[in-house]
Amino acid sequence: MNLKLHHVGILVKDIAHRTTFYIRRLGYEIQSKIIHDPTQTAYVQFLKLPADPVFLELVSPDGPESKLANALRKGEGLNHICYATDDIGADCTKLRRDGLVLICAPVQAVAFRGRRVAWLMGADQVLIELVESGPAGEI
Repeated sequence: MNLKLHHVGILVKDIAHRTTFYIRRLGYEIQSKIIHDPTQTAYVQFLKLPADPVFLELVSPDGPESKLANALRKGEGLNHICYATDDIGADCTKLRRDGLVLICAPVQAVAFRGRRVAWLMGADQVLIELVESGPAGEI
């Protein structure tokens, strides 16, 4: 496997409000508009520190039936860690052999211009997202 840390996903109630915090307090810069992904039932926005290649993704449910709504009722905070991969199918297979549970097989994602994402979870209960690698510097 040739995984690279792509982003850390933070679950928030209000993306615009939290974006302001990350910009003013920590020096993040906006890398995308707020994007709606109906497949993921979420709104997302990407931020990045100027000298860091890893993105921060703010994630919010798109309504009360969202996959994220129940998690948000438990509170805001770390939602997932995402790794970029050159072979999402092979890496999903390897991670499953290593004991992770495949929660969602690879599907296209709006935020990544149609590149596919997959979701897995291991015994540590950390949600892992894999995203197909894209051009350097692109979300």
